[in-house]
Amino acid sequence: MLDPAGPALYVATARGVDPVVDPEWADRVAVHRDRRPAHWRTVEDADLPGVLAARPGEPVLVDDLATWVTGLLDDAGWARDAPSVAEARERLVAAVAGFEGHLVLVSAEVGLGVVPSTSAGRRFRDELGALNQALAAVCDEVWLLVAGLPLRLR
Repeated sequence: MLDPAGPALYVATARGVDPVVDPEWADRVAVHRDRRPAHWRTVEDADLPGVLAARPGEPVLVDDLATWVTGLLDDAGWARDAPSVAEARERLVAAVAGFEGHLVLVSAEVGLGVVPSTSAGRRFRDELGALNQALAAVCDEVWLLVAGLPLRLR
């Protein structure tokens, strides 16, 4: 966890959206921006490995990996086994493993529910699950939040 009173870099992975096209998403992003501590700096960038490499030793909060994976899948046309998605996952895992500062990664847990009935849903579940597993293997601590209760897994 990061100290809300201390300095931090908040890395938002959601892509910008035209408020005319999707006003509900634009409102969600605005609410997210407004609730962050005012003294935290924000970067809205999909190149998470690049962001981490540029800020060694700095406290960083990445929110969130599910949105990041969605962007990768959008870029790959939701094709199964797209090399670009696997390469991005590998780059992020390497960047996290080498990061020397305090890093908090927020993600969704996709392995506890039913297997989605759509191809895109299964693709998302598989890719985010693979990313979560790979990152958990290189992180010092892993937490699961259930019903607002934090459970330390490692």
